[in-house]
Amino acid sequence: MNKQLLLGAEAIALGALDAGISGVYAYPGTPSTEITEYIQKKSGGREQPVRSAWSSNEKTAYEAALGMSYAGKRTLVCMKHVGLNVAADAFINSAITGVNGGLVVAVADDPSMHSSQNEQDSRVYGKFAMVPVLEPASQQELYDASRYAFDLSESVQLPVLLRLTTRLAHSRAGVKSAATRLQNPLNALYAPERFVLMPHNARRQYNNLLGMQDRLEELSEHSSLNRLIPGSGKMGVLAFGIAFNYVMEVRQACGLDFPLLKIGHYPLPRKQIEAFFNTCETILVAEEGYPVYEELLRGYFGLQNGKQIKGRLDGTLPRAGELNADSVAHALGVTKKEVLAVPSIMVNRPPELCKGCGHRDLYEALNTVMSSCKEQHVFSDIGCYTLGALAPYNAIHTCVDMGASITMAKGAADAGLRPAVAVIGDSTFTHSGMTGLLDAINDHSPLTVIIADNDTTAMTGGQNSSANGSKLQAICLGLGVDEAHLRTIIPLKSHLAENIDALRQEINWDGVSVVIAVRECIETAARKKRNPSANV
Repeated sequence: MNKQLLLGAEAIALGALDAGISGVYAYPGTPSTEITEYIQKKSGGREQPVRSAWSSNEKTAYEAALGMSYAGKRTLVCMKHVGLNVAADAFINSAITGVNGGLVVAVADDPSMHSSQNEQDSRVYGKFAMVPVLEPASQQELYDASRYAFDLSESVQLPVLLRLTTRLAHSRAGVKSAATRLQNPLNALYAPERFVLMPHNARRQYNNLLGMQDRLEELSEHSSLNRLIPGSGKMGVLAFGIAFNYVMEVRQACGLDFPLLKIGHYPLPRKQIEAFFNTCETILVAEEGYPVYEELLRGYFGLQNGKQIKGRLDGTLPRAGELNADSVAHALGVTKKEVLAVPSIMVNRPPELCKGCGHRDLYEALNTVMSSCKEQHVFSDIGCYTLGALAPYNAIHTCVDMGASITMAKGAADAGLRPAVAVIGDSTFTHSGMTGLLDAINDHSPLTVIIADNDTTAMTGGQNSSANGSKLQAICLGLGVDEAHLRTIIPLKSHLAENIDALRQEINWDGVSVVIAVRECIETAARKKRNPSANV
């Protein structure tokens, strides 16, 4: 065995490599990005090559992973929680088709919204799709579960969802690795009765999925991710994933001796939970995210035998945000305030655009143009440029989901808003902005799309963008943008006057126009200068 100090995200990556994956597919999104980056760095020295380039979005990533699985190979697909919304169509339907080679989807949730628009819980998708969900509690468990997930996937011929959260993804611990498994041979599956989801096939496959649920639950009953820690008292704790760590911290620090059942495998092991419930009068359910399992447990046991179930639903634990040792201690009746708090040693600093960033010069020009307009609404999107919503620019007024800038601007234009302006990044444009622009072109909606092209996916660390090079102009022309209203500007102080003029002309034009603001991200440019041979 080899022991390494790894992030939780890296532990998943190493586990997947050692499980014999042939490919990883992903779109960068915090806190999941490091999974793919680790594979990109470490797969080169492996005996068998691993495909590891970035995908255009999470849906294309998932579908490509499903295709590799169809060919008999093991594949990992990674995304953050909101990325699973984008991949949901393929994910849900892949539970109906099933898989051939092992297919594991690693999803990093972001409770407390450290870098996200919401704190949705991916376990809901696992329950919805009726597939196994693994929720490890430590970096070592993440490594072990990553390896196990591929075996499980091939055993039940279903995708397996491997869930982690921000604190686990971005904290480090020692991880012992095991021997590397060889990659699967090519073994494409000819099974149109499974993979052609016409209604007569889909109905049969859906019934097969329903019929598998008892087997999946039995596998959970014997999972190494579940274990009982005995104790005394009338209150027991059921802990899931990283919440187990907070519970154990309080238990040890405060000298408590309550019984504790750790669960890390869905479907829930009903027999284990029932036996645990029979020994306790009150159950505290500790889970990071939504009260997904608390709701299930209330249905399973709470109503039929009068057990008192506490957790996020009744306010014993906070309904929103991350758990911590203090919130768990309070729920367990430890009254001393801040019993396990870590003192603050730093003053929070609000985020801002990097000094010298081209987005600063773009917003200066855009604000100048918009200041003379009666209506001053700018629809934006998800990327570094979202920071233009903050002072001193206050330049953008919406940011909802990937690609929504163009489609929201289109809807506003269709409603009569003038001008209708959208700001979107190059990577976000190829992720989910192109179809919105096509709608605007087809409807002749009067709007201006500003593509802030910094030639990278900068917000998540500078990964390669699908729009790198000069692809954006060709894409826009191919979609049908009038060449006379497809402009390129360079957001620099020395170009401010001409940029203002170009933006004013296009914003005042009563049709679809696109302005591409081209300037390389200063961070990736600096890295290239320090290491010209690096693949930024």
